[in-house]
Amino acid sequence: MDKRKKLNENRFSYKICKNNKVFIYFQNKEIMVLKNLEAQELIRTLENANSYEIQYYLAIITGNFKHGNEKTLKKWILFFIPYMNFI
Repeated sequence: MDKRKKLNENRFSYKICKNNKVFIYFQNKEIMVLKNLEAQELIRTLENANSYEIQYYLAIITGNFKHGNEKTLKKWILFFIPYMNFI
């Protein structure tokens, strides 16, 4: 899953605004804004997650940073996250 241990570095962060928008940052640069249903689902998922899981969720949502090509958000990924098993 994280062979290079990059998720332990806390490279991703997020901020929740009053209007239920979620701003996602990578190395302190804003890279994505979620709103409406996607934002609500992410907030609910992150409430009970530990720091490693938060990094993993944000990495999945934002796309593949390993190759430098950020992918757009797929709506189904937020519904898939709660069912993922962590080792």
